[in-house]
Amino acid sequence: MFDTPHGGDTQLQEHRQVSLDRQGGEAPEPSGAIYETGTTIVALSAADGVVMAADRRMSLGGRFTASKNVRKISKVHPTAAMAISGSVGPAQQLLQSLRAEASLYRTRRGEPMSMRALSQTAGHLVRGLPAQPLLAGVDEEGGHVYELDGGGSVIEDSYAAGGSGLQTAYGLLEGRMSEGLSVTEATAVATDAVEAASERDTASGNGVTVAQITAEGIEMEAPGGEN
Repeated sequence: MFDTPHGGDTQLQEHRQVSLDRQGGEAPEPSGAIYETGTTIVALSAADGVVMAADRRMSLGGRFTASKNVRKISKVHPTAAMAISGSVGPAQQLLQSLRAEASLYRTRRGEPMSMRALSQTAGHLVRGLPAQPLLAGVDEEGGHVYELDGGGSVIEDSYAAGGSGLQTAYGLLEGRMSEGLSVTEATAVATDAVEAASERDTASGNGVTVAQITAEGIEMEAPGGEN
């Protein structure tokens, strides 16, 4: 479904206007980065949280592997993370901006953003950028997964995939996804989806990074097997 602002988001709209004033009212311009995370990213809801997974390859024009050890999932909120695909420079800029907005909101309001508010803010920040991230996290209402794009759309679903390997990833998710999966079960599905895509998509590969997100926080397996 599409998330749209409603009457209960007045504080968020006020906060966003202050942020726009601080930024000059302009969305950040794409940096024209050469390197791309040509990527497979997935996110899915579980009964007790959400899980995100991504491959670790960064390519130059989809033809040359520039790095085999890239983390494409980053924490943006105490109980939310974003997985990125697209040009690296704009994606990093997006992550930094979203972290700053979430931190500023918490400082001013005395509580963290809800996932609805965070997704709306992310949708605004990604507008015009050559990036197609996934946002996932947990709040008082449970787990949430959002697809975002440069047009500013915000779509919530129980699972999603992105990047150059998304078709293969969706094929596996369609057959394995079901309601009530535990975080452990969802982790196995997400990992298998990225690994399946890596077998067919030349821009994806070199292992899988997984983030498990619950109300207690984010547990991330980083490249190299470190947490």
